[in-house]
Amino acid sequence: MADGTKKTQDQPQGQDRGGTSTPGPMKVLRGACAQLAELTGREAESVSSFERKEGGWVLEVEVLEMARVPSTTSLLATYEVTLDESGELSGYRRIRRYQRGRADPD
Repeated sequence: MADGTKKTQDQPQGQDRGGTSTPGPMKVLRGACAQLAELTGREAESVSSFERKEGGWVLEVEVLEMARVPSTTSLLATYEVTLDESGELSGYRRIRRYQRGRADPD
């Protein structure tokens, strides 16, 4: 260019080489929690882990399954949630159920 600036061929953020949009981690996490809540009827409390894998994402989501009084006796569950590259839920399964006030045994 005449003014000394250089035109680059960089990809816009969030797009792969094929031009398709790939969501970032925060969008994936929020979408996964919303999709899981819609399917199970239970709201996610937190995401305890997430990992990008070939072909998508794998998350562990903590869900309140049964509220009790006191709240430390409520039942929670960990769900393993799998998503495709675009962040659409492709499967889920409950992998653990526990009382809120209980720690894992060492």
